[in-house]
Amino acid sequence: MPFMKLLHPSSWKDYELIDSGDFEKLERFGKYTLIRPEPQAIWSRSLGEQEWKKLADAKFVREQKDNYRFSEDVKGGWSRPQGMPESWNVLYKYNDLNLTLRLALTNFGHVGIFPEQGNNWNFIYDTITGWNIAKPRVLNLFAYTGAASVVARTAGAEVIHCDASRPGINWANQNMQLNNLNDIRWVYEDAFKFVRREVKRGNTYNGIIMDPPPYGRGPEGEKWTLQEQLNELIEMSSKLLEKKNFFFILSMYAVGLSPIVGLNVAKTHFDTTDAEYGEFFLKSKQGKDLPMGTFLRFRK
Repeated sequence: MPFMKLLHPSSWKDYELIDSGDFEKLERFGKYTLIRPEPQAIWSRSLGEQEWKKLADAKFVREQKDNYRFSEDVKGGWSRPQGMPESWNVLYKYNDLNLTLRLALTNFGHVGIFPEQGNNWNFIYDTITGWNIAKPRVLNLFAYTGAASVVARTAGAEVIHCDASRPGINWANQNMQLNNLNDIRWVYEDAFKFVRREVKRGNTYNGIIMDPPPYGRGPEGEKWTLQEQLNELIEMSSKLLEKKNFFFILSMYAVGLSPIVGLNVAKTHFDTTDAEYGEFFLKSKQGKDLPMGTFLRFRK
């Protein structure tokens, strides 16, 4: 069995974790530095409060703390100077990949990207560009604002982007256009139901990406609970992957599950002898790195 890995997105120039602590994080996204809640940052800050205030362009204050990363039910508010825009762009570069992504201050504290996923974007880009396939097909589930979809499309894949949030799909469409791309197929649907139908249709893919929330609701009120449904979702997904030239990515955040959980679920339904698994983290300038969930991925 391979050892667990700890990986951070070293390709970022437009993102940095400056400091964290006292249940908050201080991050720079391009031109702007933000203070946002971080339930895992139970330690003390390295920099003083005045230094945080001096560096920050905006701060999000949450109305309640028992939240999950993906929940849009948890509200709060931003304090920001009048001159700061509500949205702006950042760049991500890796080898020949040049990605432009739109960020915005949302009313639930997100900005439109999860920076630790940069490591998965590199994996997607390297895998697809390394294949000698005319039009590989990639399915991105729980696809959020579509950074991974745009990466896969940039690498030459046909991409199906499935998400149960209409605003998320609209945002992903903006990211596609920012990168001068077209023809990503948008699917506004519950991911679990879509995968079940794709199995019945006999469709197959060269790549499947999923970053499921701990819990959620589909467009028609479908209930999603990760711990109850992940095993079945991965079982169905295993039926959608091609027998060769394929990859699979699973990311999980904020449910307190070990990386070995994802590995064991995947082992149940795949030959995962060469799987990578472990934790993503964000490297801090102050030396207190921030854990950002687990990952599992493999390719053939």
